[in-house]
Amino acid sequence: MSVKERKERERAERERLIVTTARELAEQQGWDAVTTRRLAERIEYSQPVLYSHFRGKREIIGAVALEGAAELAAAVRAATSAESEPRARVAALARAYLDFAARHPAVYDALFQLDGGLTYAREDTPEPLKDGFAALNETLGEVAGDGVEPGLFTEAFWASLHGLATLTRAGRLLPEYAERRVELLVDRLAVT
Repeated sequence: MSVKERKERERAERERLIVTTARELAEQQGWDAVTTRRLAERIEYSQPVLYSHFRGKREIIGAVALEGAAELAAAVRAATSAESEPRARVAALARAYLDFAARHPAVYDALFQLDGGLTYAREDTPEPLKDGFAALNETLGEVAGDGVEPGLFTEAFWASLHGLATLTRAGRLLPEYAERRVELLVDRLAVT
């Protein structure tokens, strides 16, 4: 291995460590606890080393969001691939999405609530975000219905899931109705 290759590998490992540590800290204590000073202490590198990878917290949030988008897409695809019927796939998608939001609140916030400097729904949207939407659209597009543009239907269904995830986490919805909400959403919006 050349010196250049070793340095590139070490740089990638440091960047991975920064993102992983930021994510862990955010999941434990919230994004307000994620500062470059605290990250530098936790990873045992100086703040200038952090700044050589990311210009600041905003870019770190963006990196966590991109990682989270890939994980969410994988979770949705895994859940939907286990089902053969369209309705069951949509229900599995909804459950996987809501489960991801509940299990990874800081990542979910990085994806959909915080400014990570990423563009959404545009030509220059990063590929992991496009793929996250594609994972939803693969299942939801097939139940959009006649005369309904699949991407538009996916946006509407996704917005409903986001509302459920956000309101549930904020304690604004009764927990005992969680499954009934999924069933209602699937039956009323995604009836095939």
